[in-house]
Amino acid sequence: MEHVELRAPELLLRPWREEDAADVLAALRDPETAQWNPSAPGLDLAGAQAWTRARADWSAGTHASFAVTDATSGALTGSVSLHRIQGDEASIGYWTVPAARGRGVATAAVRLVTGWAFGSLGLHRIELCHAVANPASCRVAARAGYPLEGTLRESHRYGDGRRHDEHLHARLATDE
Repeated sequence: MEHVELRAPELLLRPWREEDAADVLAALRDPETAQWNPSAPGLDLAGAQAWTRARADWSAGTHASFAVTDATSGALTGSVSLHRIQGDEASIGYWTVPAARGRGVATAAVRLVTGWAFGSLGLHRIELCHAVANPASCRVAARAGYPLEGTLRESHRYGDGRRHDEHLHARLATDE
């Protein structure tokens, strides 16, 4: 899969770069981000560099991961990734840095990647799961046009080490 950049009025979504590692490390150390997007324990700069390299490598065609940046300053505001791409289905996940929360960054990024995935990748279904205990992610899903389909009981172990119920949302290419 070829790298692409996606633009919205205030955002630039671009492939990850190794020089993003320090910003990634800071973001993944944020307690809220770490709770809902757990990374390896004891993550350090070398680990964050490996994280960015892995997300920048789209060669397997199973994921497309974007750094979400401010279109003017270039500052990192978050992450959005299509993962588990298989056939015409995938999953989507996202996080935002603390300074970007509440500004619609995640919603805009999810909408942008969703449109690209349906139009350019020919996907039919994209699933979005989040912990029920994370209502901000539920708002992002709803605002990005992902209807709630149900609750998955104790389906994922999050940063606190406990299994949490998750909401399953999904969009179809045929949805309006």
